[in-house]
Parts: sequence; structure tokens; C-alpha cells
Amino acid sequence: MKKLPLFMMALLGFAPSAFADWTLLNDQSSLHYVSIKSTDIAEMNSFNKLSGTVTDQGVVSFDVHLASVDTGVAIRDERMQAMFFEVTQFAQASVSGDVDLARVTALGVGETYSDTIQLQLSLHGVTQDVSSHVQVTKLKANKVLLTSLEPVILNAAHYKLAQGVEALREIAGLPAVSPLVPVTYSLVFQQD
Repeated sequence: MKKLPLFMMALLGFAPSAFADWTLLNDQSSLHYVSIKSTDIAEMNSFNKLSGTVTDQGVVSFDVHLASVDTGVAIRDERMQAMFFEVTQFAQASVSGDVDLARVTALGVGETYSDTIQLQLSLHGVTQDVSSHVQVTKLKANKVLLTSLEPVILNAAHYKLAQGVEALREIAGLPAVSPLVPVTYSLVFQQD
């Protein structure tokens, strides 16, 4: 009797391990954004700490630990943490969405597919829907890569961050800082 569920899963084309959760590997993942100041100066920034999972139902969720912001300049990191992200009140941004886990599981090692997924981004106390064009690549039997194919353009004003943009502009003595922020990501998940 106990072999019947295993046999049924095999008939459906799923290995028993296909139903285990996947964990984000921080040291192999990245999230970058570009800040644009004084009309034509673009600076690449990133976050050093990400965490997340994909459940056996295909629910992707990951957190961006905002205190890990890395602009390449220590004082700018401090200003971003205190004046923009307000990390003492809003320690992380959270992203959630769904992937077709059956499609991911069916990929052979080295195979890939692209898709558009709907995500929810919670940042600074505000949750907004965003769309992202992604590429999914199976790196190993138990490891996948989820990469943005196009930048996701976020508007700081939509997340109640316009005052933070203005505060940064003033303290840096800049004529302008764009509230529009292109974001890209490369996330590696490994099956537990």
C-alpha cells in the first residue's frame, strides 16, 4: 500500500524530491539597482544579504535585507539605511510570486525557459504588484537560477520613498536624483 503513492508520483512524472522546498543561496545570488543623479550620472548598487525559498507549491518568496545595501561608499550606505530605507522601522523588502514548479522540475540540466511572472513587492510599508520577465535555468538536478531578463523599473514615490529621495538630494547637494530605479536580479535556489 505504501508504494502506491510513490508509483503514482512516478506516473505523473515527478520524483519524490520534486516536492521538497528550495532555499535561496545568498552567496550565489545578487540583486542590483541603478541610482541616477544629476540627470546623467548612474551608479550601480547592490544588497549583500538576501534570503528566501520556493515552496513545493511553487510560491517564491525572498527578502532583501536593506541594511546590507552596498553603494561602494560607506557614508552613502549609512545615508541610504537611515534616510532612505529607514531600516530601524523597515528592515527588509519582501518579494513574493509564483513559478511553474512542474515546468522547472521537467527541465533537464542546462535547459532554460523564459516567462513573465507577477510579483508582489512590499517595501517601506507599501505593497505593489510588479511584473518581471524572467529566465529559469536548471543548473543541477537540485539547483535552479532565476534571472531577470529586463530591469524592473520601480518608482520610489509608489513606496512612500519620495521624501527619502529628496533628503538624499539635499544632503549631497545634488540638483536632482531620479525617483525611477532599474532593478535586476539573479537568484540561485537549491532544493533541500
